[in-house]
Amino acid sequence: MNERVTRLEELTAHLARVVEELSDEVARQNGEIDRLTRRLEMIMQREAEREMDAGGTVPLADQKPPHW
Repeated sequence: MNERVTRLEELTAHLARVVEELSDEVARQNGEIDRLTRRLEMIMQREAEREMDAGGTVPLADQKPPHW
């Protein structure tokens, strides 16, 4: 019985460590996604401004595709 309890405690400790590592990884990825989203929005804004400066009426990113 004591051996079984020890094994369960080891397994619980291992699972707790894995959950913490996964949580850290998800937090890191979330930060990276946020950073990349901001950069993409900035790039899209710059391109829309460039299209408007070039004499366009509606930025290409805001136009519906011809098949719609």
